[in-house]
Amino acid sequence: MLLKGLVIADHERFIENGAVVVTDDTIEKVGEFAELNVEYPDHEVKEYDIISPGFAQTHVHSVQSPGRGLADDTDLFEWLYDNILPIEANFEPEELKLASKISYFELIESGTTTAIDHLTVNHSEKAFEAAKEVGIRGAIGKVLMDRDSPEGLLEETEAGLEESRELIEKFHGANGDRIRYSITPRFTPTCSEECLRGSRELADDYEDVIIHTHASEADSVVEKSNEERGMGDIEWLHEVGLTGEDVVYAHVIVTNEREREILKETGTHVAYCPASNMKTGAGIAPIPDYLDRGINVSLGNDGAPANNVLDPLSEMHLATLLQKVEKKDPETLPAETVFKMATVNGAKAAGFDKVGKLEEGWKADIIGLNLEEFRTVPFHDPYSHLVYAANGSDVAFTMIDGEVLMEDGDIVVGKPSETFEKGREIFEAIS
Repeated sequence: MLLKGLVIADHERFIENGAVVVTDDTIEKVGEFAELNVEYPDHEVKEYDIISPGFAQTHVHSVQSPGRGLADDTDLFEWLYDNILPIEANFEPEELKLASKISYFELIESGTTTAIDHLTVNHSEKAFEAAKEVGIRGAIGKVLMDRDSPEGLLEETEAGLEESRELIEKFHGANGDRIRYSITPRFTPTCSEECLRGSRELADDYEDVIIHTHASEADSVVEKSNEERGMGDIEWLHEVGLTGEDVVYAHVIVTNEREREILKETGTHVAYCPASNMKTGAGIAPIPDYLDRGINVSLGNDGAPANNVLDPLSEMHLATLLQKVEKKDPETLPAETVFKMATVNGAKAAGFDKVGKLEEGWKADIIGLNLEEFRTVPFHDPYSHLVYAANGSDVAFTMIDGEVLMEDGDIVVGKPSETFEKGREIFEAIS
């Protein structure tokens, strides 16, 4: 296939009349369309206004899609314990699979090709089945909760870790290595020291398995950590071994100087979730400071109840505007930086090599967008458009590993219409 359009290779380079040559699951060449069309005359040509790397989201909760719109305008702990966790605790296996498919389809139709997915305690194997059917690339993990958790989600420490090991053995590297495993302790308030240390030991037993957890999400979380242990949330996570280049923290809003140095020194990744943080009133993460220190920062929509959409383009938009307001500086987080956070930075955090750029020899995870709305007139700069004007409805084409998942705006895998109707029928009864 030869994909034609304005090609955004990465956050530094674009080709106005460009093309990307895809062979099997790999990008074979990137260059000028006029030249590549002559060199590859037998390749099928697909034309979109913008050709871009697919976006990588490093914090989503696919299983939370049934809670969309049910927990608006509530405090973080009320939101979680009174609204979201009861839904998770009462899932039947096929309901969880359906919830995950709804989220994965939403990700694909709005341009996300890689995700770190924070599931729930029970029936997690069903989300892996959904991911395989839909074709998403992701690091996916069953949630660990062994203390201070509601009925239906609280489990014995060893039982949770052992089930995680079984899921790793079954699904890590599945679907041509599109699916990898993420060991997922929920957060320190619901995880014992034994659980956290066990998560590190388990990760060390496998190659390319990452660890993903919430960290320093709100003042209340940090205050609880200081009361229980005399140290901040990230200081505690570091103490029990949950830092490093294989660790991704979601949110990371409330941090002290020592914790910021820990993030830098250990290479721990940060998933910035501006819409969720704004909606729950949790605060504004000090992202410019993290970037200045060389910490890898990526983006995540969080879950549907906390956002209420899984649109990477709207998250990019909020990501920069929120920081400009916080710093009172319009030069903070320029569009190119945000684009990098949403692509190659996210793929790096998720642990996938050669993902997040349109470059020869890299994975063919590619999206195509069209400029068909009045908000696209005039069109001066592709980075500006994607960050400040575009949204997920502009995405018309999604390819992962060279497989076309959406073409001309229609998802072509995984029975999307059936999933849509079942989701409405089953989940609209939740209240």
